[in-house]
Amino acid sequence: MSSDRLHRLGLGLIAEKALAGERLSTTDGERLFACPEPLAVGALAHAVRRGRHGSAVYFVVNRHLNYSNVCVNRCRFCAFRRDEGEEGAFTHDLEALLAKLTAMPEARLSEIHVVGGCHPSLPLSFFEELLRRVREVRPKAVLKCFTAAEIAHLARLEGISAAEVLSRLKAAGLDMLAGGGAEIFAPEVRGRICPEKVTGEDWLAIHAAAHGLGLRSNCTMLYGHVESVADRLEHLEALRGQQDRTGGFTCFIPLPYQAKANRLGLAHGPSGLDTLKTIAVSRLMLDNIVHLKAYWVMLGVKLAQVALHFGADDLDGTVVEEHIGRMAGAASDTTFSRAELTSMIIGCGLTPVERDGAFRPLSGEAP
Repeated sequence: MSSDRLHRLGLGLIAEKALAGERLSTTDGERLFACPEPLAVGALAHAVRRGRHGSAVYFVVNRHLNYSNVCVNRCRFCAFRRDEGEEGAFTHDLEALLAKLTAMPEARLSEIHVVGGCHPSLPLSFFEELLRRVREVRPKAVLKCFTAAEIAHLARLEGISAAEVLSRLKAAGLDMLAGGGAEIFAPEVRGRICPEKVTGEDWLAIHAAAHGLGLRSNCTMLYGHVESVADRLEHLEALRGQQDRTGGFTCFIPLPYQAKANRLGLAHGPSGLDTLKTIAVSRLMLDNIVHLKAYWVMLGVKLAQVALHFGADDLDGTVVEEHIGRMAGAASDTTFSRAELTSMIIGCGLTPVERDGAFRPLSGEAP
């Protein structure tokens, strides 16, 4: 994309700032979202992404464990949660969860992702034991587990602080927090889509506490429901501000709202172009968060591949078993081997770099 073309689109000064590594304002973000040519925004985001990562696209051999979908919250967008005893509800015991790990054929399982519902009675001790036993079975894997909503729930259940919950989980083997539960921070929107869930301010505070303990975490944004562009930009700015303060976010994951099988009703989910533009704008706004994930489970494989040219540098991984997105109607219903992920990335004209859960390259250095 030529500089003359960007100037004609009103993006010339924004491009100069972005390519120079200068921070964009929310007004810049509004102009990017309003640009009538998504390919121009995508080209700028791809240039910034290549400046950081070259042709590298990261992926991980990982395994999701969803321990339960029984949840005290009733988020309007969630098709995963169930009441205890309701049809489709499940809660796995420790032995069943460990059996899933021992059944994995991959010798090098580099990340284990554990999340579930805010279960009304599973105590903190259950999760401490789970982490200890997972660590015994897979001693080299990065344990990326629990959302801030789960941490807040456990703190309430135990009558202790979120920081104490995090400290005990870290002692049991926790390496990172998952990034879920952020949704959209705007209070009015949050009140419509997830009124029982931890507030945006508390979500940020829990991640700050995790970072203070030396734990890393990911961060997310759920988009394409009832939020506005301004809400998205305020959300991104809040994540950027938190990263300035604590520096603990490893990767940002934009999550498209899945319109099927939930109670939100009016929202239809984002279009493909909206998704690509959101990924591109996120890459340009989040100057201090190194990685941006094209989560193929939620995007679908083909759109995730396109997203690698719109600012994303990570494709997630093998996943194996995922319930949360798929129960909501996510486009992908399969899993991929290391070889298949490598082939997908090469097919996009990019260079696959296998990583662990903390984004440390395992199969060669990033170019």
